[in-house]
Amino acid sequence: MADIKIAGIMRAGAFSPNHIGNDSSIFNIVADQLRKRGCELNVYSEEQFISSGVHEDIIVNMCREPRSIARLQDLEDNGALVINSGYGIENCIRERMARILMGSNIPYPESIIVSTDEAIRDSLAKAHISRCWLKRGDSHTMHNEDVTYVRHPEEAQEILQEYFLRGIKRAVINRHIDGEQIKFYGIAGTSFFYWLSASDSSADRRLASKRQVSPDFDEERLKALCTAAADVLDVKIYGGDCIISPDGRMRIIDFDDWPSFAPCRQEAAVQIAKYIMSAIKTRSSSNRH
Repeated sequence: MADIKIAGIMRAGAFSPNHIGNDSSIFNIVADQLRKRGCELNVYSEEQFISSGVHEDIIVNMCREPRSIARLQDLEDNGALVINSGYGIENCIRERMARILMGSNIPYPESIIVSTDEAIRDSLAKAHISRCWLKRGDSHTMHNEDVTYVRHPEEAQEILQEYFLRGIKRAVINRHIDGEQIKFYGIAGTSFFYWLSASDSSADRRLASKRQVSPDFDEERLKALCTAAADVLDVKIYGGDCIISPDGRMRIIDFDDWPSFAPCRQEAAVQIAKYIMSAIKTRSSSNRH
């Protein structure tokens, strides 16, 4: 394994709002796991990657800066193994994600995609949308204000104007859905899947009562939904949020490329490393043939 050289690229702090420590922690533990498996892993900041690139052709990354994504895609097109794929990371930018999920019949809230200089009150009224979420559409989240709950169309118009003044060009408006918010984490090609109720504050949140979430809650159905979303978005290391309505209906409201895995970090890091080693082995076998 000593001949396996990996570039590990950390996430720029601007794209880890309130999660810089958590994002660094999962990255560092995965890096340690890969080194324990005999890999040589060199760590780069996202800024270093943008300015100078890397020499390794296996790239494990948490990038989100647009210039990083473009560079990752170029490397991938030229034969590098990139985890997560630069194309998958780009697919998690909110407008693109909304279009892909809705176009693939993945359950997702009713949504309107707009330019931030638009008048939207009439559109919301026509769609009978009052309570809703305004979300930055043209980039990954950089500030808490990039996702804002609003109570009526007039407030939505005010927030959209604030987005425009901040230089944000596009926004996604999701209808608010009542129900239990579930946070989920998964790793493609493994059995790893972890969920918890966002409102559960027990010591072991993984033991959140399924009955409390919904009498009809089905963990396998949730896993199948999240796996399907990961497939269409082309993201292997993922997490996100899902709303389970009182009637048991599930809808994904957010999907993240390589989240912090904060409630399950140690277990997830082992499985992420196993997935990466498996992907390297598969690639080596393909190259031999």
